[in-house]
Order: sequence, then C-alpha cells, then structure tokens
Amino acid sequence: MTHDRICRQPGVVLTDHHFTVPLDHARPDGEQVELYAREVVATGKDPETLPWLLYLEGGPGFGARRFIGRQAWLERALTEYRVLLLDQRGTGRSGPLNRQTLPLRGTPAEQAAHLAHFRADSIVRDCEAIRPGLTAGAPWTVLGQSFGGFCVTHYLSTAPEGLAAALITGGLPSLDATADEVYEAAYTRIERKNRAHYARYPMDVERARRIVAALVERPVELPGGYRLTPEAFQSLGLLLGTGDGSHQLHHLLEDAFVPTLDGPALSDAFLEAVHGHLSFAGHPLYALIHEAIYAQDPAAPTGWAAERVRAAHPLFDAARTLAGDEPLLFSGETIHLWHFTVDPALAPLRETAELLAARTGWEPLYDPVRLAANEVPVAALVYHDDMYVDTAHSLRTARAIRGLRTWVTDEFEHDGLRAGGPRVLDRLLALVRDEL
Repeated sequence: MTHDRICRQPGVVLTDHHFTVPLDHARPDGEQVELYAREVVATGKDPETLPWLLYLEGGPGFGARRFIGRQAWLERALTEYRVLLLDQRGTGRSGPLNRQTLPLRGTPAEQAAHLAHFRADSIVRDCEAIRPGLTAGAPWTVLGQSFGGFCVTHYLSTAPEGLAAALITGGLPSLDATADEVYEAAYTRIERKNRAHYARYPMDVERARRIVAALVERPVELPGGYRLTPEAFQSLGLLLGTGDGSHQLHHLLEDAFVPTLDGPALSDAFLEAVHGHLSFAGHPLYALIHEAIYAQDPAAPTGWAAERVRAAHPLFDAARTLAGDEPLLFSGETIHLWHFTVDPALAPLRETAELLAARTGWEPLYDPVRLAANEVPVAALVYHDDMYVDTAHSLRTARAIRGLRTWVTDEFEHDGLRAGGPRVLDRLLALVRDEL
C-alpha cells in the first residue's frame, strides 16, 4: 500500500491510496492488479483517532463518486469517520476496463476469462486484502449503495469478521433468484414506472410515440457514432428509477423536434442530451458484467436474460405500440446484445460480451446459513417500489439475515442516499446502534 498527494477541498482533506492485490485471490502469487481509493477526513480532525467507513459505489462498473467537499451523505459521515471511497477493480483509477484497455488482455475469450474476476466476490476479497493495512486489523463500517449493497451482502456471507457494521441503501439482492427471475420482476416494476410518468405528464404520450415513429423510419446517428434506434431510445427509461428522473425525461421529450427546411427533425440539442444518458463510454463494465452479478448456478449461463424476458412482455415492443394506440413503454436497467451494436464504446467488445453471456461455472455469491447466524449490526434502506432492485426480493433477504433492521420508505427512489443527504446515513447509523 502507498499513499500520497494530500490535498484540500472545502472542509475536507483528501489522501490518495494505491494498493496491489491479486487478480484471482485463489492464486495470491499470480497476476496482480492495482486499486485506487481516496480517503476523506474533515478539516481539523486527526484521522488517526477516527474509525474507518468504507463506501462501495453502485453499478457494477462505476468508480466511487467524486464528491466536492462534504456533499450528500459525507456531511454526516465526516462527523465521526475517516471515509474511504474505493474505485472497485476495473473502474475509475483502479485499472479501468474498456474498449481501449481490454484488448491488452488478448482474445475475446481471454478478455471474458479476465472479466470473470470482477464480481462482488473479488471486490470483497479486495476489501479484506487492503483493510489490515489501513485499520491495523480492526473491522470497519461499510456503506453499500445499490450494487455496493450486493457486495456488502457477500461480505456478510464470507468475511463478517471484517465488519463493525454494515449499511445498505437500495441494494439487498435476492439470495437465490436467477437472472430470468430478476428481470421478470423488473419488467412489471418498469411498466408501473411508465404508467406513473404518463399520469404525471400525459402530453409525453404523443411526444414519445412521435419520436419513436421517426426512429423507426430512420435511426439517427448521435455524436460519436452512437446509433439511436427505437430500442436504444426506449432505454432512456433508466431515468425513471431516480427521484427526479421522470422530470428529466419530460424535459428531454418536450424539446425533441425543431423545424428545418425538410420539415420537423430531431434537434441537435436533444440528440446531444440523449447521448449523454445512453452512452456507456464512461462505464462499459456495467454493460459487460451486469447480468453476471445475478449468476449463481454453476451450470447455467445468463444467456441474455433481459432480452429473453422482454420477448415475453410485448407491451415493450415499439412496433406493436405504433400499430395501436398504447403509450410507448420505456425500458429500465436491462442490457441487451443490441447495446453492443449501437454503442461505439461497446461494439468492439461484442464477442467478449457474448462469451460472458454463455459462460458457466459461476459460483454462488451468498451463504444463507451464515447470514442466518449473522452477528454484525446491519441496517438496510429499502425503497417501497424500487425500479432497480425488487422490493419483494429485498424484504425476503432482509428476513433471512439475522438481526438486520430495515427502513422501508416511499419518500425516495433508488437514489435516496444522494437525494436524502446526511439524514439517510444518520438514520441508518441510528438503526445499527439500536437508537431507534
């Protein structure tokens, strides 16, 4: 472990940390990978007197959030912790994996084999590898957002001795659901979110139909070469899972067309904004291993589960919608093979993605027996109708983890940790301390 470059932002002192860990923790003497994390301490506090709080970002495939000063939940955390913002392996500054770097691994088959080491099991073993050098062996508190909560659940299953407390926001996974079962539940929730959006903004029904009709006639190439097809346009529904996402989607749709010499056309401003929402250039790992985070049966590949399940939900078929008078349904947190055709950030990795979808040999991620005997204080924020993580799955898991306390609310969508600021973390800490 090394640390360097202490710098300051308003109200905080930042320290960079660099670590070397095995790519495959089962082979500690084999290939090594580099990890990066940023330590955040409140100005004026002595870090050596503070316990550690490790933050695991959602995803998969996103580096830790780059806060400025004491934004969001950091305000509360910094009153009593030194915080470690870890870029999980393959993200941020921890050896980012993308169309530029993955070819260094060799063939698509070699790339897929490499990516098999980037699920929650490897991330948790990374955490345990770096913890002793930071905490002198003491357990730490871990906060997991969304996929970060999946990692925390694996942590509780495999290395609870490393945890002083576990805090989860929108990230209690099913312990045993297949990828197909996860997406079957998801499409029902996504449809509800669509209905709620159109109830709030009924004028968007015609706007969305008009846009998708234009794309059926002729897909549009966005800046950077992204091909905006009807299915790609529908994936803007990812916005509907956040607190302000419905409003963002509405503002996108209302400014879609401008008059031109050839008649109405999708505007450059609209296309630029859409590109920002749809491109995977900043987080390609999310697309590559998204279905693999649900793979737990060694004999069963995920096999593009989201696409397979979507075929059983014809209401999401854009052509069918245009042939009738139903509102267009946007899709949600689903990855499809066509993503690797329309997005230049993913297209070179299509064969790698297909090999991952066909892969078998995935190991179970959770240990129900050990979770049933859990002794780590755990609190989980569960959103009443979370579009990204099924509420029923989360509550079933909550009942399976001994001593876990839940906070179930419809005050927030999936981004409650960000939107709720210090109050969310304060309540979770109170729950694990039996102060509520």
